[in-house]
Amino acid sequence: MTTPVTASPESADSAASPAVDLYLDIMAKMLTRYGFEGRNVTVRFEPRSYEGYLWNLVRIATRDRDIRVVEAGEFDAERREIGKDWPADAETMIGMKRLRNVRECLESVIADGVPGDFIETGAWRGGTCIYARAIFKAHGITDRKVWVADSFEGLPPPDGRFEADAGDQHHTKIELAVSVEKVQDNFRRYDLLDDQVEFLVGWFNETLAPAPIEQISVLRLDGDMYASTIDALEPLYDKVAVGGYVIVDDYGAVKGCAQAIHDFRESRGITDEMHQVDWAGVYWRKS
Repeated sequence: MTTPVTASPESADSAASPAVDLYLDIMAKMLTRYGFEGRNVTVRFEPRSYEGYLWNLVRIATRDRDIRVVEAGEFDAERREIGKDWPADAETMIGMKRLRNVRECLESVIADGVPGDFIETGAWRGGTCIYARAIFKAHGITDRKVWVADSFEGLPPPDGRFEADAGDQHHTKIELAVSVEKVQDNFRRYDLLDDQVEFLVGWFNETLAPAPIEQISVLRLDGDMYASTIDALEPLYDKVAVGGYVIVDDYGAVKGCAQAIHDFRESRGITDEMHQVDWAGVYWRKS
């Protein structure tokens, strides 16, 4: 009989050396451009604003070019810490605190011997998955994979299955569509693209169920919408090992995502305590 693991990631003794700590701290700062980016920050337009409409037309007309609107702005350490801004050139927008959560969870399962791979469903430019691969490499882990699951075409429009997604506008944000080739280039930038990294290209309801993933130690959900969250949980949750973690990026940011988490946990009778990471992210440990 398997004994449930109840320790939090903060209590796990990963026995990281000073060199490992330094490398992973610098990696987190680089992936978020924490203090490195200068004065350029991405301009965010309101979804139904006139400016947002015009910018979307420009993006459609220049889909094959990396064109962005940025503005001068002083680096705000507090906002970058909690992923409240959108760094123009970073590989991730989740901020330092949510990246630390990924490290804590991965080092916890490594220290406790919880088996399984890391998977993120919704990867954008790949920064969080790059960090997961860096963590495995820093700790000499050669028998776990990092799965990068994304459409690499942005988010789908609401398909009518779930009322919580009615009117969702994520599919209009073309800047969320990053090609698999670009993400692979981002891995190469850090010398972290190897045979421990696997890409699942396509919509979650088509790719995740047949994916050859045997066991998961950390499942990170970053699908924004109700559908994208449920379509990841349904085929993957049962593969999460006892003592593994489920991390939800958008719980505090998108109502549809939070509703999907509540509905799924209720339907499965999941009572494991949810812990808050920052204003958006939460996680729980599977018992």
